[in-house]
Amino acid sequence: MTVGAFQAKTHFSQIIADVEVGNDYIITKRGKPVAQIIPFVEPQKTRQEGIENLRKMAKKYFKGKPFTAKEIREMIDEGRP
Repeated sequence: MTVGAFQAKTHFSQIIADVEVGNDYIITKRGKPVAQIIPFVEPQKTRQEGIENLRKMAKKYFKGKPFTAKEIREMIDEGRP
């Protein structure tokens, strides 16, 4: 949704409530976009945390057979565009 700066200031609490449920806003000044308010997304975990999560999944779902570093690297590479 697009709103002017004055309207955004006046209705800021409502805009924040809308963003919390997934909506986004473009704020304009004199009809030109100047800012965007979007829902917050948690930053991605570090590579090491991702590798540890893969190892935990392997133990849980693959009868304790952990992935090798090479297998993990291949899985990571397969997920990239």
